[in-house]
Amino acid sequence: MSTNKSRGNATKHKIPAIRLADPFYEREIERYESPLPSREYILQLLTEAGCPVDADALAEQLHITDDERELFQRRLGAMQRDGQLMLNRKRLLCLADKLDLIKGRVEGHPDGFGFVSPEDASDDLFLSPKEMHRVLHGDKVLVRVAGFDRRGRREAKIVEVLEHVNQFVVGRYYFEDGIGFLIAENRRINQDILVPAGNEGAAKSGQVVTVEIVTQPGAHNEAIGRVSEVLGSYTGPGMEIEIALRKHDLPHVFPPEVEKQAASLPNKVLKKDMTGREDIRHLPLVTIDGETARDFDDAVYCEPLGRSGFRLIVAIADVSHYVKPDDALDKEGYERGNSVYFPRRVIPMLPEALSNGLCSLNPEVDRLSMVCDMQISTTGNIKEYRFYPAVIYSHARLTYNQVWDWLSGAIKPDAKQAELMPHLQALDKLFRTLLKARAKRGAIDFGSTETQML
Repeated sequence: MSTNKSRGNATKHKIPAIRLADPFYEREIERYESPLPSREYILQLLTEAGCPVDADALAEQLHITDDERELFQRRLGAMQRDGQLMLNRKRLLCLADKLDLIKGRVEGHPDGFGFVSPEDASDDLFLSPKEMHRVLHGDKVLVRVAGFDRRGRREAKIVEVLEHVNQFVVGRYYFEDGIGFLIAENRRINQDILVPAGNEGAAKSGQVVTVEIVTQPGAHNEAIGRVSEVLGSYTGPGMEIEIALRKHDLPHVFPPEVEKQAASLPNKVLKKDMTGREDIRHLPLVTIDGETARDFDDAVYCEPLGRSGFRLIVAIADVSHYVKPDDALDKEGYERGNSVYFPRRVIPMLPEALSNGLCSLNPEVDRLSMVCDMQISTTGNIKEYRFYPAVIYSHARLTYNQVWDWLSGAIKPDAKQAELMPHLQALDKLFRTLLKARAKRGAIDFGSTETQML
């Protein structure tokens, strides 16, 4: 298939022999309609040259056409950003690894100096405050060893900044003696960011703001920024959360396409969505979580089977019914990775229509679920199990303390809650059976206390 494609292109434009010698030519032609020499091939030619090479001479050697020239320059530029190539003082292309250069990430220190953490996991290199003036914490750089300090650690000199990773910085804006500047909340960013007159927007001195860096720091200039968002007073309620979100680059606003897809979903389970699923809504499944939980991921049900042991059902929300591979919701969920919990606030992985709605096993509503239906012996061994998609109906939202008070007799459940007691008692009995089997296997318990923000 790829051969036919390459032949088809060859009839339109005769490919020079030197280009066909590219070991990765077939891969490139699968990716691009007009394939360029691969990165590996460019590195190979520069290695064979044994000396720095002029970019125009390399383009001529590879028979780069006028139409390809801009794309070829972009490829060379990308290879420079990735630390594969660099330009020497004569603006000639060099292989970075032949110059004993080290690629790594900058780790800033509040006292003004820093370190380079190499990608090859070798020992860190020290960066003086003078070198740190050129970069910010997190930037990717190419450095060379410039000497050793009194403790025998390698000292580095920055040869090239490959990538400035800080586009937005959160901190406190100040205006003093006619000069506006930002002190970053992240103490690893030691240098102030200048905010020229007219770039402060509506910010007032002392307020917490987000600044967009319009000019990155260099050997002879400070970082310059523009206020893009005013968060408010440093002592305002919830400000520590707003700062943490931006300080750690946590995505907290859903893109329009994600919001649009979430808004298109129904607000309840439709009958057509139940097709092909087992209906177990008659079973009194319940959720048991902490008092402050807002989303309910799993529901449980247990019934005793006499000498045969127990039947245990664990149901989790079937997110895959609403989130399909590579759609906007899937991509955003992959980007976020998980929900982030702060005191009094949650940054969900998926929009609230899903996280607190369709994919939360809320009480007394139908929900689509994936179920594991198990039979467990009286000695705690799983005898049978089955997975299946189902429709469930959570009969109650319970808390750990609430269930324990009922089981211990500290509080008597009301008439409706009392209907659940046989199943909760079966759950408790099964828990003790499994705990005993676990201890028999030699499991270790690590006692811990859950931190709670008041």
